[in-house]
Amino acid sequence: MLQQKRWRFAILAILPTLAIFAWVRMYPIVETLRLSLHQWNILSKNKPFIGLANFRELFQDQLFLNALTNTSIIAFGVVILTVPTAMVIAGLIHHRTHSRFSGFYETSVFIPHVVSLVPAAMAWKWIFDAKLGPLNALLEFFGIPAQAWLFDPVLSVICIIVLCSWQALGYAVLIYLVGFKNLPVSLFEAAKLDGASGVQRFWHVSVPMLKPITLYVSVVTLISGFNVYAQAFVLASDSQGAPGRQVRVLVLDMLENSFRNYRVGYAASEAVVLLAIVLVLTLIQFGLLREKGRK
Repeated sequence: MLQQKRWRFAILAILPTLAIFAWVRMYPIVETLRLSLHQWNILSKNKPFIGLANFRELFQDQLFLNALTNTSIIAFGVVILTVPTAMVIAGLIHHRTHSRFSGFYETSVFIPHVVSLVPAAMAWKWIFDAKLGPLNALLEFFGIPAQAWLFDPVLSVICIIVLCSWQALGYAVLIYLVGFKNLPVSLFEAAKLDGASGVQRFWHVSVPMLKPITLYVSVVTLISGFNVYAQAFVLASDSQGAPGRQVRVLVLDMLENSFRNYRVGYAASEAVVLLAIVLVLTLIQFGLLREKGRK
């Protein structure tokens, strides 16, 4: 009887939280799935059920395919740039733990992660400016021709990757620092006695031991990369006279179809595709972690 009362109390205690979670998180997902199956126009009272027609149209829409390609390139580019950089920086900070500047190093790396995105993107937009940006001034100082960073489709994608990596780096370094602090010191001492250098200890001891951390950071960074929006909107907002047209990404395409073209159902189908991508990446993460645990 006492055990049953405890269970009832626990269920009653978490019911308000579950209700808020269901309303804020689950209901929008279900509603998005429903909208994606309808021709839902804000200006029309008639919203007929059309099944998978929105999804069939998606994969024939060149703008959507362009947005999906750009978003995928940015997401994987951010992972490739962020993960190894974060591991190296975390390793350097970890081996300077007893330094009086260790706290300063950690704070300096983490600050970009908590800085408001739009002001940060505006600062980077100034850095990449073709005429007034310090990056081109630096290139010209070394005799390298100035580049139209935000007006070239390829260079614009690179700029967004750099900005996203700069912002994601702090969180990745923080997670890697936790991993470094939990590595057994005896392994490093044994490797040092065997004559391994610092680089060899890092490559042959730290990197293999940090595989679960690397997997987690990679998946989280990849999912974050697929949700890129403000970076593309701010950096490429005036490149061709339309917001983000130079580097079109999925979230931006969704917003434009919803609030500019009033095609809410079509935009919802884009959101479902993005949700499917995130779910697949999450399942891959769980699968790899489970396989790692069995080994």
